[in-house]
Amino acid sequence: MQSKKSNANTQAGQRKRAALGDVSNVTKVDVDGKKAGKTGLVSKTTQSGGIQKKTATAGTARTALGSKEMNKKVEPKRSGSGSGAIGPVQKRKVAASTSNAKERSALEEGEPLRKKVHTAEPEKRTKPEEVASNVFVPEVSLVHEFPPGVKDLDSEDLEDPLMVAEYANEIFEHLRELECNSTPNPDYMDHQDDLEWKTRGILVDWLIEVHTRFHLLPETLFLAVNIIDRFLSEKVVQLDRLQLVGITAMFIASKYEEVLSPHVANFRHVADDGFTESEILSAERFVLTTLNYDLSYPNPMNFLRRISKADNYDIQTRTVGKYLVEIALLDHRFMDYRSSHVAAAAMYLARLILDRGEWVSNFKQSSFSKSEVQD
Repeated sequence: MQSKKSNANTQAGQRKRAALGDVSNVTKVDVDGKKAGKTGLVSKTTQSGGIQKKTATAGTARTALGSKEMNKKVEPKRSGSGSGAIGPVQKRKVAASTSNAKERSALEEGEPLRKKVHTAEPEKRTKPEEVASNVFVPEVSLVHEFPPGVKDLDSEDLEDPLMVAEYANEIFEHLRELECNSTPNPDYMDHQDDLEWKTRGILVDWLIEVHTRFHLLPETLFLAVNIIDRFLSEKVVQLDRLQLVGITAMFIASKYEEVLSPHVANFRHVADDGFTESEILSAERFVLTTLNYDLSYPNPMNFLRRISKADNYDIQTRTVGKYLVEIALLDHRFMDYRSSHVAAAAMYLARLILDRGEWVSNFKQSSFSKSEVQD
């Protein structure tokens, strides 16, 4: 388009075909007034390539084109023909380069834009000190004050990631808060018409046999009894449906605690086929809805293991303490006490039975003193 305009201005009064460049052997008058034979092919090549002589008319055409580009204000002045550089990219280079910016931009014109952006990414990365300031440092939880004479029980487990020694104290503080919310009503038998405390004891005794038969975890048994007591604190149950409540509670607890829980058909068979599978599943939905699906119950075994760690994991003391905690499930009078309190009393009584000595300062990590446990 540029060559066509320049030729149109310089060849006024001549034929339009001469502006395209004649390739015939017929003698024609060229732009400079010379005869053109075979040279017409050269003139065509010269014009199609965009090469022009430095004449007054050529300068006029280039000036007119430049003014047109200035009015558009879209593209900057290009350095040569066939330039594919983008205006904003060149403008950014001029602002960031030194005195050799023109030479460097000319060399980089053929470089893709994506590659240029990729080379500029390392400059935008976050500094190491900024990254370090946003990282959570778990060593802060290691700062824990202990009373005089109390040994840090978790210091020897810092190298074992399974023991999570950095968060052990915070975990047990959280469990002590949860056990207050999961405590059932110790007087719920007052609004039960067909039930009494002796009936509850018989149900729990039967559930212990079921628990032993299926070889379930201790946590499953404690959670099942807790589900029964919390459900009976909210709903009135008939005597002939109490066994259904017990087997459903064990079914829910095994799903929550066990890696592989028994099938519902096994619980139906244990109940002597007194209830169908559909009845057990329907009771499961009703119990979970009543409890608002809240099964976060810190059982006494969690606190018993913690106290046993302060006792250097004495196997005999822990076995007697576990037996006492399980026996406490049958007596409804222990529902008025928290799980941590029951575990501390069981360990204290086990040490007294086996004559293991006084209640040393390390046992105070169970948050109960000797006078509180004795009651």
